[in-house]
Amino acid sequence: MPASILSLPVVAILSLASSIASAQTPPPVAPVKDVSDTHYGVTVHDPYRYFEDMKNADVAAWMKAQAQYTRGVLDKILQRKVLLDEITTFGDAAAARVTAVQVVGDRAYYLKRKASENIPKLYVRDGFHGNEQVLVDPDKMEAPADKHYAIDYYQPSPDNKYVAYGISIGGSEESVLHVLDVATGKETGDVIDRANYAQPSWLPDARMIYSRMQKLAPGAPPTDKYQNQKVYVHKLGTNPDNDSVLLGAGISPAVSAEPAELVFAGYPIGSKYVLGLVVNGTQNEFRLYASPLASLNGDKTPWVKIADTADDVTDLAVNGDTLYLLTHKDASRFKVLRLALAKPELAAAQVVVPASEAVITGIAAAKDALYVRRMNGGISDLLRLAYTPGSKPAPVALPFAGDIEALAADPRLPGVVFNAGAWTRFGGWYAYDPQSGRVSDTTLQPQGRYDNPRDLIADEVKAKAPDGTLIPLSIVHKKGIKLDGSNPTILYGYGAYGISQTPFYRPQFLAWFNRGGVFAVAHVRGGGEYGEDWHKAGYKTTKPNTWNDAIACAEWLIANKYTSPDKLAIQGGSAGGIFVGRSITERPDLFGAAIDQVPVSDLIRMETTANGVPNIPEFGSVKTEEGFKALYAMSPYHWVKDGVKYPAVLIATGINDPRVDAWESAKMAARLQAASTSGKPILLRIDYDAGHGFGSTKKQRYEEQADVFAFLFWQFGVKDFQP
Repeated sequence: MPASILSLPVVAILSLASSIASAQTPPPVAPVKDVSDTHYGVTVHDPYRYFEDMKNADVAAWMKAQAQYTRGVLDKILQRKVLLDEITTFGDAAAARVTAVQVVGDRAYYLKRKASENIPKLYVRDGFHGNEQVLVDPDKMEAPADKHYAIDYYQPSPDNKYVAYGISIGGSEESVLHVLDVATGKETGDVIDRANYAQPSWLPDARMIYSRMQKLAPGAPPTDKYQNQKVYVHKLGTNPDNDSVLLGAGISPAVSAEPAELVFAGYPIGSKYVLGLVVNGTQNEFRLYASPLASLNGDKTPWVKIADTADDVTDLAVNGDTLYLLTHKDASRFKVLRLALAKPELAAAQVVVPASEAVITGIAAAKDALYVRRMNGGISDLLRLAYTPGSKPAPVALPFAGDIEALAADPRLPGVVFNAGAWTRFGGWYAYDPQSGRVSDTTLQPQGRYDNPRDLIADEVKAKAPDGTLIPLSIVHKKGIKLDGSNPTILYGYGAYGISQTPFYRPQFLAWFNRGGVFAVAHVRGGGEYGEDWHKAGYKTTKPNTWNDAIACAEWLIANKYTSPDKLAIQGGSAGGIFVGRSITERPDLFGAAIDQVPVSDLIRMETTANGVPNIPEFGSVKTEEGFKALYAMSPYHWVKDGVKYPAVLIATGINDPRVDAWESAKMAARLQAASTSGKPILLRIDYDAGHGFGSTKKQRYEEQADVFAFLFWQFGVKDFQP
């Protein structure tokens, strides 16, 4: 392929890509235009810096050509359509999928996508068994051709009169905030743009608190996008541009907030106080402030600081005027504190749930008690702490062993609602009634015929990392597989932000399991499986532990004959792009394939993007020597070397991704295509109606899953998938 391809007209490039795909020849080549920077005496080369301007016609044409080439290759894999049909059959066997349940008074709200539908709608019903009402249907919203709308978030008012919700197009997460009158099902006419991550909250007088991004000036740099966010108070029926500001950098002398920090505020139902949060980007810990509701007065609100960032508070719950805080201060696996909002002295707070071997992962306040979810070895438990003096946390008997992903409670009602699942069971939404002491299925989530297969098992083992640390490894497969090294295997992982990889099951994976496939999850450092110490052990300068742990898990799977290098794939997405990218650049011999989805690939340049600045707390900054060295070590793009036999790689991205710019995927693909001598395909899959995955349709998810499985079966030499 001539290096001058980018000088060809766009139409010619796309036509060429189509013919290339059909002939299975190499994908279109991007010319090298090396740019080098020197950081603290280290010269860093960037051969595809120009990709960062995705509006450039030549760059856009190359990406389109790559996408079309990849589509042509994947569509020609034998049995790919059979896989898609199976995935659809397995995935649609349940009548619907229900997420994001909220209980507000006597109403239950939730997002639901029926098997016959492509995108979730917002519903409400009386209790768990009353007639349901559709509140928001994105399918009825007129979108540009080949685009779709999706609900980003929603929040009902405490009196159930209104619902605030965010809607965006094409997975962009560029939310526009709307308000709906629940009784009539009609819009109130309140429409607020720049409401990304608005976190709406309702005051008792029907005013709404929300966060809004600043309006960028023409030509403003991308890094300005998430700066100077502010919290506003909105009265329905008024112009949002005239809303009074409540929180933000430089707004209140009582609140410390920098322009790059995010601010949020909310009113806990039934309390006399409003809470304000200041968050340093993706950092889990936040600063917390409170003000009496009666004293709420725009920028003159008398905020009182309760916790600083150094106090390591990561979650909260409120019952009346009592505040509960989740913190890992001097407790890596977290503890729960209690204090009075009338006199919020953190130093005098009482420990009500002490730290233990289990990691506390969330809290919720109901009328009768505080409910606490914990995780120990990947299995959740649920504690109930009654508000009566002297009460101790008591366990709630759960319907099965697995993971509790979220808690939902209303402080005016007793009990709690939670969703539970396991490695081999989809699960559903369950309610605990403190009067009877029993957990019951809400039946909000209908069960499908493939939601609880009897022939799948999950093994829990540990692999030894190079430094001797034992890394948990969960392995799911069908009963009776032979341990002879022949099984197609996916090693999945993440390892960032203290996010744990907890048990989950999707029926669509039966298309993998039924062909002898193994799915293994590496609980690498950087996650939160063993609390904050585990997170900080794969963070900034300790980040190499993340891919060293991944490699150790891969070696364990091979040594124990679950698979062999030519049948082992490593998969991850977003920050998991480091998990994948650095594993294959460190040990390309260990993997037959890699699936790299919306990956963080260029850590040196990520800081120049809109979402790069908020990620500095997790990864570091090139503006310090220590930060640069850490980022350089973890940046997969910069560790790709010429003349190396890399595994087959499928890189997938969404062109509207607001979290990891699509050019990071493009750079990684171009660099691997130029460097690899294995002859194995390096494919760049681009969805032009998607972003980071949030808001993607069912069809998009099924199509991508079919592509992933087909690509891997093809590369692993599985019968019926070969040309």
